[in-house]
Amino acid sequence: MKKIHKIRRLLSGALFAAAVGAVGWTGPVFAAEEEVSFELDVYPILNSRCVACHQPGGDGLEKSGLDLTSYDGLMAGTKHGPIVVPGEPMTSNLNVLIEGRAASELRMPHNQRPLLRYQTLIVRDWVKQGAKNN
Repeated sequence: MKKIHKIRRLLSGALFAAAVGAVGWTGPVFAAEEEVSFELDVYPILNSRCVACHQPGGDGLEKSGLDLTSYDGLMAGTKHGPIVVPGEPMTSNLNVLIEGRAASELRMPHNQRPLLRYQTLIVRDWVKQGAKNN
């Protein structure tokens, strides 16, 4: 009985190998990284969770100088310099602050529930892809 199962496994492996060889598969197939859009993906997150403070008249804008009402405002950064380094999500202060990699009192958004993981990943991917105005 064991011999029969072993032969079946060998045959199914051989059939799989033949099928794969017939279509020319040479290795694992990975989906291409999807392009993240500032307008469609990132701005809705900022608008719903950050703009209330980081807009003209808001505490966040007054304290930091960061205006999140537009792409240009985001890319202008704070009184202390840029908050986004295109291509560098690990060193971009935007990512550090929303991902909780800074001191807990600096985590954004202040006094609110942190962004959901998928939201931080969208922002991270956008920065990684060059932080384009798309």
